[in-house]
Amino acid sequence: MAANLIEGFSSFQDNGQRLKRLLDRHQPVFTILKGTAETVKLYDDAKRIPTVCVFGRQGRPWMHFVHAKNTKKNQSRNGRTAQGRARCDRGRRGSQAPVLARVGGFCNKVVILPKTGGIPSLMGTNLTPGSRQAGTPENASKAARLRALLEGPELGFLMEAHDGLSSKIAEEAGFEAVWASGLSMSAALGVRDSNEASWTQVLEVLEFMADATSIPILMDGDTGYGNFNNVRRLVAKLCQRGIAGACIEDKLFPKTNSFIGDGQPLADMDEFCGKIKAGKDSQTDPDFVLVARVEALISGWGLDEALRRAHAYRDAGADAVLIHSKQSSANEIISFMQEWDDSCPVVIVPTTYYGTPTDQFRAVGVGAVIWANHSIRASISAMRAAAKRIRDEESVIGLEDGIATVKDIFKLVGNDELKDAEDRYLPTDGDAPRGIVLAATRGNALGPLTEDRPKCMVEVQGQPLLRRLTRSLHQSGIRDVAVVRGYAKEAVDLPNLTYIDNDAYEATGEAASLACALGRLSGDTVIAYGDILFRRYILEALLETQGDIVLAVDALWRKRTDRSESSGRDLVQCSRAFLPSFIEDDPV
Repeated sequence: MAANLIEGFSSFQDNGQRLKRLLDRHQPVFTILKGTAETVKLYDDAKRIPTVCVFGRQGRPWMHFVHAKNTKKNQSRNGRTAQGRARCDRGRRGSQAPVLARVGGFCNKVVILPKTGGIPSLMGTNLTPGSRQAGTPENASKAARLRALLEGPELGFLMEAHDGLSSKIAEEAGFEAVWASGLSMSAALGVRDSNEASWTQVLEVLEFMADATSIPILMDGDTGYGNFNNVRRLVAKLCQRGIAGACIEDKLFPKTNSFIGDGQPLADMDEFCGKIKAGKDSQTDPDFVLVARVEALISGWGLDEALRRAHAYRDAGADAVLIHSKQSSANEIISFMQEWDDSCPVVIVPTTYYGTPTDQFRAVGVGAVIWANHSIRASISAMRAAAKRIRDEESVIGLEDGIATVKDIFKLVGNDELKDAEDRYLPTDGDAPRGIVLAATRGNALGPLTEDRPKCMVEVQGQPLLRRLTRSLHQSGIRDVAVVRGYAKEAVDLPNLTYIDNDAYEATGEAASLACALGRLSGDTVIAYGDILFRRYILEALLETQGDIVLAVDALWRKRTDRSESSGRDLVQCSRAFLPSFIEDDPV
């Protein structure tokens, strides 16, 4: 039995158990008669004839299947000659999975083993538990990673997503692939799952999803949005946008969701095979995955029809088949897997038979499980609960601790990356001067105007002085502005400013406030009091004047009559005389 094939290779553990289970199910007897790094020939012990040859080229796996002889048993079982199904499997050429051990297809006697340098290592595996893609190169395309996930020896999982954010959340949770559900995307757009959203509208959603995540996406392609020609264009556009694969179902366009009604009509099998061939011929990524979804069980056509269609779709070029059922138990799925010849991976969607333990799917050789609509359903429940609570309580106080923070949203959508990009690409940020506004004092002379706010927040024509001042700074390219506050600091709360506190403002002066901002005195820095207003041309002249320290001073101080001479003056001699109109001044 399978022990003959596995014996002597201690590293072939988990994969060996899977291979033994598949071999035992179909009852073939294989031994390795001859093997080299380039060619492995597997012989049927009963007939002593070569069944499969596996070639390795330049260290990369390349599988070419040669079936030597047909049997009446297989001809009658599958309704066609096994010789007719023996062919070169171009769809898997170049697969990067380190070990693909599978029995199936060609008289139920195919083992796929890529070259890794000699028979012992050929049978080995470097897959670690819980990781289906451990041997997949880090730079492999998304399509190649999806293919490895479906064809790998462990059960794979795809999580439903319907937009960029839900795709990010699926990746954050640790899923290795996303199922872009047609139901979920339609629901998110507020329409029915009946092709009411056009394929180009769906394509736009997919583009956002692909940009938002680094893991592969398998698209729910419904019926292909028409005939073979629509499928050709769909596959070409999906490849252009980096979508790893598409799943199309053998029903009529426009589609009806599988869980609505009974006895839905199925597409003609030969016509659907034409869609599959058209899709495979149109892919521009050689690893693009086309999954054929079989609806025979959903429509009540029975197991035999489901198997007949699944084999036909595989022969037409499908990379995997999705067998669908809406029963509350997995009996139909188990029966299908017991009859299936493992000629390609099988994908299932346990939406209605969710109570079945996942290990049962592993035991029968299922390739991948799709959790098909749980993100959209969970979000609907959460949004309903939140909206109802806010409406009932007319407050969000009781809700805040139980929902995502705004910072969490910023993190999910990558705001930190944008800040890094701004630092890297915006040319003015590195050279633009900073601003420091000294606004710690109250302004006692203003009396009741500053009882609850510092003088920088006193309003002039409806706007605080500080807002007018910082707007002038921003207009001149000084966007990084820090304000040193002290008195009634809670009242100084304008947005987009950095705040530094001088809590000793009562016993200190402007020099101490400036010392609080000492860490920002690097490069060109404009320092201003918080209670002054000036025209923009004065600031521009200040910025254009060369010097280690440049001051702009009040030339009309003698006209001030509201201050006592005893308050003191700091007098300077200016290099440029004051002119009452900037038009008379030199160009600035």
